This record gives sequence, C-alpha cells and structure tokens, in this order.
Amino acid sequence: MVFHYLKKTMDKIAGILAPSGSLDRTVIRAASPVLLAALILALPAHSQEMPPAVVGVDTVIIKPLSQTVSAIGRVTELQSGVVAARISAPIGKMLVEVGDRVETDQILARLVDDKLTASKNLATAQTAEAQARVKSAKARLTLTRQELSRLENLKTSPAYSPARHDDKRQDVAQAEGELAEAKANLDMSRANLKMEEINLYNADIRAPYGGVVSKRHTENGEFVSVGDPVVSLINDREWEIEADIPANSLAGLKPDVEVSFNLSGKGPYRATVRAIIPDENPRTRTRAVRFVPIIDQPFENIAANESVTLLIPTEAPRDILSVHKDAVISNQGQKFVYVVKDGTANIRPVTLGMAVGNRFEVLSGLKNGETVVIRGNERLQPGQKVTPESSS
Repeated sequence: MVFHYLKKTMDKIAGILAPSGSLDRTVIRAASPVLLAALILALPAHSQEMPPAVVGVDTVIIKPLSQTVSAIGRVTELQSGVVAARISAPIGKMLVEVGDRVETDQILARLVDDKLTASKNLATAQTAEAQARVKSAKARLTLTRQELSRLENLKTSPAYSPARHDDKRQDVAQAEGELAEAKANLDMSRANLKMEEINLYNADIRAPYGGVVSKRHTENGEFVSVGDPVVSLINDREWEIEADIPANSLAGLKPDVEVSFNLSGKGPYRATVRAIIPDENPRTRTRAVRFVPIIDQPFENIAANESVTLLIPTEAPRDILSVHKDAVISNQGQKFVYVVKDGTANIRPVTLGMAVGNRFEVLSGLKNGETVVIRGNERLQPGQKVTPESSS
C-alpha cells in the first residue's frame, strides 16, 4: 500500500520536472531509489497520526548455514547371508518358507539325528566308565600308600625288608601313573561327550539373527555336508545407508554429522555419518559413505538396496545473520524490512543473501536480536505505531 502511494507520488514528480520533455522521465525514474528513500524519511510524521496496527513479529537471529546437494543412496543391511549346516546329515524337516520372519535362535530346519543321539549315548557311557576307572585308580593309590607307610614304620624292626620297601615305593609310583592315565581318559571321554552334544545340538539349524527368509537352498530328505547352504536370511531391522559421494563434496561430511534423507517417498528423516570409506572410485571420483539412521521404531517393508535420497552438506556449517522471509518487502528491485522499536515500525532497506529454509541470509541492514514485522507489513506506513504479536 505504502509503495503504491510512493510510486504514484514519484510519477507526479516526474511529470512536474519534465512537463514538456525537457527532462527525460526515464532519467528521473532511474533515480527512483534515491527519491524513494527521501520520501520514506518524510512519511513518519504523517504515519504517527494513524492508529496502532496489530502485526506479527519475529526476531533477527544467527543460525548455522550449510549448503546441501542431493545424493542418491541405498539401504544396506548389516546382516545378511547364508545359514549353513554345521554337521553332515540328511534334512529331516524344513520348518520355514521364503518370506517367513524369524527371530534369533529360532529353528529353521531339523536334520535326521538318530545316529547323533546314539553317538551321544555311547559317549555318555564311555564317560561313566572313565569316571569309574578314575575312582578305582584313586582307591589303589590310597591302598598302596598305606602299605608303604606301614613298611616305613618298620624300619627299626627286625622284620623290616629294604627290598620290599623299595618295591612298594615303585608300586606307589605305578599307582600314581595309573591314576593320571585314568584322569586323562576321563578328560577325553568328557570332551568326546561334549562334541557329541554339540553335534546333536547342531542337528537343529538355528537363525543366527532375526530377519526374513529370502531363499531355501535345500528340501526335506536331501543330504547336506558341513558348510552346505540351508536358507538365506536378511536382517531388515538393522540397516545403514550407503551413498557414493563425489570427492569434492566431502568437505561437509565428518563422523557424527547429521544429514536428512527421504525413504519410500516419506521423510525427511535424520541420519548421522558413521564412516567415510577411504577408497575412491577412479572412474566416478566418488567415495562410499555410511550413514546410521536415527529412528524410534523399525521401518515397515524396507528392502535391501532400496533407493534413498539424501541432502549432503557440501561445506562446513557457518553462522549467518538471518531474517524471516515474510518480513521482506520487494519494490522496484529493492528489499525492505519493517523494524519495530519502541512500538514504532520503521522501514529499512536490506541486502540479502541466499535462502535458508524459511529465512534469508542478511548481508547488511539488520542486527542480531532486532524485531521485524512478518505479518501485516503490507499495510504499514513508515513510522506507524504498532502492537507487536509474536509469531507462533
């Protein structure tokens, strides 16, 4: 409104100064910014007579600025691969289908375990036998030591025989050796029993982590050897984002730096840089960067290699003075802002830089902490009294 009034006034001035073409109107219009500033300074006295206007206001603030570029990344699962057989045996029963969700340690398939059960029972019996042998060896050693002790007590007696004493000491040494051998056999039996228990346990093929079955590699009745694939799993609950970023755009990326991303047409979400892989592709001059998503709950129906759009900072953040976009008024290429001080709105020319969200970078004309009008400024006149109302 005020600028429409000022424009009409300047047109009248141009008509007065150039009534017969003696002074080119275009010259006068070229000087319009100067005339406009002069008229703005002349308006306050008139506007003070107007009633206070209720306006929305905002504060000029300093905020960080970081230029960003768009980059395409992909979902990378942290755990995926083949679950293999740990022993050799026929498949007794497959318990999962492709697409089934499984949890950690859930049984995926059972191998035929009749022979394994028998082997475990045999190892159990052998362990019991070894324990009995140890017990017998201990008893024999105890008895032999008692006999040696009696002979040593007879050294002063006429019935003492040095030869018999020496023989008994050898018997004690032999009994000690037999006990050590029995204990070693017991250890071997126990180890063999443990291996048979492990084999029997491994007859149930379990999920090493939670996820979704992506493939079945075998069927009931097929024989599998150690290391043969049984099923493939994908953990879709623990994942990262990997993106190939141009090397000249890595200045703003460091570990723990936050970026935003969109996934499946939704977002923005937040993620942090975990690592920048020090391996540059010589053909594309890009490096792989890993991002950890900041999420409160798992995403639904996420898939490995799903496309992700990221906003990557190209430089380290810097602090800028900023003003709300709604505070800026444009007229004939000039930018103006109403600044509120002591209940009065005074118009001020400003120089702006780049846009930062819903704000502009201020290069000159404003100071940090000043209050500007962002709502109702199109009806104001310079110097008019206002009643500020904070923006919500």
